[in-house]
Amino acid sequence: MKKPLLDLPDERSAPPELLDSQVQRAQEQLLQLKRQQELIEKQKRELEELSRKQDELEKGRADMIEKLSRSLVVIERETYEAEKRVEQLRTTNATFAQHLDTLEGINPKNWSNSDLHKELSKALSAVDDARAEYTKSLTKINAKSDGEVIIDPRSTGEETYYSAPDDASFVQWLKRGFAFTLPLLILGLSALLVFYFMHG
Repeated sequence: MKKPLLDLPDERSAPPELLDSQVQRAQEQLLQLKRQQELIEKQKRELEELSRKQDELEKGRADMIEKLSRSLVVIERETYEAEKRVEQLRTTNATFAQHLDTLEGINPKNWSNSDLHKELSKALSAVDDARAEYTKSLTKINAKSDGEVIIDPRSTGEETYYSAPDDASFVQWLKRGFAFTLPLLILGLSALLVFYFMHG
């Protein structure tokens, strides 16, 4: 059986001083209990907040571990693809530069008449090689650009600067044809002159 907090005397026999003392002690005990209750409630709130933060930590940690792990896999794959593409572009750049140097080095004016056929065939072969490499490389480059055309194989400098690309193309081909046939014309005229002086 629980012991009462205060041994209250019989109201009929207790003197007034004793009753006042009992009331004061009861009030002190109530105040002490109230403070203990407030302290317990504070501790409870702190524990609940701590528990909430721990749950938030575990959920956030698990979520970010999953996201970062999946992202790392994607980034590694994209990095590998990007490195492959950079290497491909570097190789293509070196190949294009080599073909450009070869084509710019072709000068029919420096060909001798005796080697004209050989030089002409060699130059045409260089143009064909450059065209084949250009077409093959552009197909690879544009195929890995997510639908965006990096280099348009149909576009040329003439189309950019002139309003009539068909006419410009004709003029270019005319110039090229003249450049390649000029040595033949010179050779033919030389042969006619030699024939004329020999039989003159």
